[in-house]
Amino acid sequence: MDLGWMGNPRPGTSPTVKPPDGGWGWMILVGCFVITGFSYAFPKAISVYFKELMHEFHIGYSDTAWISSIILAMLYGTGPVCSILVNRYGCRPVMLIGGLLASTGMILASFSANITQLYLTVGVVTGLGLALNFQPSLIMLGRYFDKRRPLANGLAAAGSPVFLTALSPFGQVLLDYYGWRGGFFIMGGLLLNCCTCGAIMRPLESRTGSSRDKSEAKEMLPAAKADFTSLELENYEQGGTSNSTKESGRKKGASRKRQKLLDFSVFRNRGFVIYTISKFILVLGLFVPPIMIVNYAKDTGVPDREAAFLLSVIGFIDIFARPLSGVVAGLDSVRPRVAYFFSFSMLCNGLTDVLSAKAATYTGMIAFCVFFGVTYGMVGALQFEVLMDIVGSQNFPSAIGLLLLIEAVAVLIGPPSAGYLVDTYRNYELIFYMAGSELILSAVFLSAAFYFCLKRGQPKSQRESVEVEDAGCGTAAGMERDYPRGLSTGPADEESLDQRLSGVERDQWDGSNVRGADSEVAAPAECSEQHYHTHSQG
Repeated sequence: MDLGWMGNPRPGTSPTVKPPDGGWGWMILVGCFVITGFSYAFPKAISVYFKELMHEFHIGYSDTAWISSIILAMLYGTGPVCSILVNRYGCRPVMLIGGLLASTGMILASFSANITQLYLTVGVVTGLGLALNFQPSLIMLGRYFDKRRPLANGLAAAGSPVFLTALSPFGQVLLDYYGWRGGFFIMGGLLLNCCTCGAIMRPLESRTGSSRDKSEAKEMLPAAKADFTSLELENYEQGGTSNSTKESGRKKGASRKRQKLLDFSVFRNRGFVIYTISKFILVLGLFVPPIMIVNYAKDTGVPDREAAFLLSVIGFIDIFARPLSGVVAGLDSVRPRVAYFFSFSMLCNGLTDVLSAKAATYTGMIAFCVFFGVTYGMVGALQFEVLMDIVGSQNFPSAIGLLLLIEAVAVLIGPPSAGYLVDTYRNYELIFYMAGSELILSAVFLSAAFYFCLKRGQPKSQRESVEVEDAGCGTAAGMERDYPRGLSTGPADEESLDQRLSGVERDQWDGSNVRGADSEVAAPAECSEQHYHTHSQG
């Protein structure tokens, strides 16, 4: 069961702008790699400072866990705000402002006098800055990649483990030499690199003008056919400017009416609703182990640097797990079932937490970090790929904004509740059981809901039609190549060249731009209709 397509343009853009799957897209991928690294690794890597903060401000585990939770909550909870800003101003300006905020928050935090000020500076200001970088970078990645999107998502997601591997020991070195205040100040300087990443987010632009129309006209006309004379082409060029101006005016006007800063209609998509519920349960426990593992190791007597090294182990394994998961998700046999692959990764991650709850030695912790890195990397590489498949790129900005807002509630519950359990019972096993059970529940719910509510919700005849869709559309596409010839052979055809070409372009676009689960069912009928018109025109 295919969950959707990524070929849909965002509101307000021309449908002729197709993802290049390369070119400047590789620079976009590099920027997204760095932004993802800071956004996801920073809330975990900052945990190396927690023990020092507990001594400085005389607070408990749950109090320090709130710092990471607030950062993640801002990263998620400001999703709708990011969506509105991106739809209004574009990705590049939003990311530049976000980079400045992220850096400013950490610099101000180095002068904090109490834990509340840290909540406001590190949690709110820096968290907001990271959020204004993270979501736009994902949107740009989806616009530049289509066929290679699973691989691009996997490579971009690898930024999180790479930065976690580096930031965790680097933070410990800064703590040893400069204290937590000096470390925060230097971290603020590093976050200015987010502005550089935002500067390279060049938006895709459609090619317009009579030269483009002329070249497309010549490409669409068969070379061996003499029905279209040079005079017709000249008439087409002369009328092209006025017609295209009127047409573009009508399209822009309609686009302004259709475009919404935040589109709540994504909740009509049952797949999106199911995915949102599953992700809410997932986020309750996903970030608990990496946030708490360093303090757990220090409390069992592990030296500080060895304890910080545990996060580096997770990050190092995660580096290879994410790209490999992206490659597997892009396979022809896996991509239509990527939601079930995502469920499998969540199940493995949950079982890792549960089975490793009694690991009390440093060797056992290392083993846990290895397996956790593999399964955590799978989850991280697939989560946004599944969302893009469900809603498509046109609805992705609004969908990710609303999803992150809902996840913000979960991330405010998960780590602080784990810290509360440790403060109350002085038992770290409980937090691993809690986190693991939440991930297992999320995996079972997602796979069962997709199977019973979506696949079995379709009539059998429709499911069979979906299965043969590719073959049917392939035949229709082959016939469609002869469609312009069919238009040109009838001597009684009195349509102008402009009208003929517009009809061909419109039919080709309608035949190729299939969206969502509903379009999957309708596609075979559309192919049949094209087949009928092809023979009737011939």
